[in-house]
Order: sequence, then C-alpha cells, then structure tokens
Amino acid sequence: MKIVAVNIGVRTPIVYNGKKEETGIYKYSSIAPIFVAKSGVKDDHVVDRRYHGGIDKACYAYGLGGYAFWEKQYPEKEMLPGMFGENLTIEGLDETNLFIGQLFKVGGALIQVSQPRIPCYKLGIRFNDMSMVKQFQMADFPGAYFRVLEEGFVNVGDEVVLLDPKDIGNITVAQVFSLFRGGTLNGHLIENALQEPFLSESIKTNILGFLEARKKSPNHS
Repeated sequence: MKIVAVNIGVRTPIVYNGKKEETGIYKYSSIAPIFVAKSGVKDDHVVDRRYHGGIDKACYAYGLGGYAFWEKQYPEKEMLPGMFGENLTIEGLDETNLFIGQLFKVGGALIQVSQPRIPCYKLGIRFNDMSMVKQFQMADFPGAYFRVLEEGFVNVGDEVVLLDPKDIGNITVAQVFSLFRGGTLNGHLIENALQEPFLSESIKTNILGFLEARKKSPNHS
C-alpha cells in the first residue's frame, strides 16, 4: 500500500435540519507532510469529538478502490482526495483484507487498525445528497480508522508497511462494517467482533445498540 494524498480538514459551516453547525469533513490535500499524533492529526479540524478523533479514531484512511466505485455512482462529481473526510488516501487499501489490530509503519508513524468508518449525515451533506449515507453503509468501502502507537510525519509517496504479517487478527474491517447493514445476523461474527481486543470500545457499543434496536423493531423476526 502507498500514500497518494495526505489531507487536512477545514472547519466549515453547514445547516442541517434548519440548525447551523460546523464540520471538519471537508478535507483537502496538503502539499506538506502531516503529523499523525495519538490524539489526532495535527492542525486537522475535528469539530464533534464525540464521534470523530480521539485515541481510537486518531487517523482515518480511505482507499483508491472506494474512489473508483463512487466515481461510477457520481460521475458528475470531482472526486478529489479528502472527499470522504479521510486524512490518508491510500493506494491498495482493501477492507476485506485489513484486520482489526494489524500494525503498519507509515512514514515516521506506527498505526494500528481500530475500526471501520460508520457514516453519518455529514457525509450526505458533503455529497449534497443525503441518500449517500445509506449508499455508503451498503457498499464495500468504509475505509478504516487507526490508532497511533508512535507519532510521526506522513507524506505522499510513503509506503504503508504491514508489520508481523502472520499475526493477522480474527476479524476484518469489512466484516465489522457488515454488522451494521441489517439482514440475517451472523452470531459467530458478532461474537468475534465483541471479543476482539483491538476493536474500539465505541464501535462495540454501537454493535450492541444496533442489536438492541433490531430486537425492538416490529419487523424483527
């Protein structure tokens, strides 16, 4: 895998349901290296830290495979790096082969896969199409969040090097993401996710909340 763009968020005003807010999802490529720190990317504007940033979601990455898919869905849009709110745009990122807990060396940083990205309404605002949130949830390209174990600079052209490739973990980013799609529940997959020590606690809480909501749904069988 290889870094093709490093991106920084700009604090941007938006209106949602008649209410003025701000968001950091509008990210743009930086010509200089970015500093990836344990609490987040330096100078990257993260507005709502309840759901973004922090130790388990310090850095978000998205792959060129996802860009190729969405360019076909939105041919009228110019898909520049950072369109999905990612800090790192990566060539070769494959969520089906990216395991929770895997360690990667990239530039001067050591990062660890912590969870997939779960979309919120701000992605719909970014695309000027609120149906994008559901589309993203049903597609196979969630991207991945990383925690930062060793801080350092990351730049375009840096290789993303997997460390200890034999220790690949028990569950992939794609498998965790699939739990939020509905349909037939996979009890074994749910158990693996909840027992995975390197999966972020916040997404484990989200999984439990999703399951509870399913039980209460009148359409649940």
